[in-house]
Amino acid sequence: MGVGSYYQLSGESIKAKKLVCPKCGNGCFLAEHSNRSSCGKCGYTEFKK
Repeated sequence: MGVGSYYQLSGESIKAKKLVCPKCGNGCFLAEHSNRSSCGKCGYTEFKK
């Protein structure tokens, strides 16, 4: 899976398909687990409800 598959291009705008880590910033995506989303770089975790 290439990095280009993480983004959606529409006209002149680019939007990330996955959630971006709020601590690390752009380019660092959150991994999707069954009950949470987590960053592998800094350990930030968002639990799903």
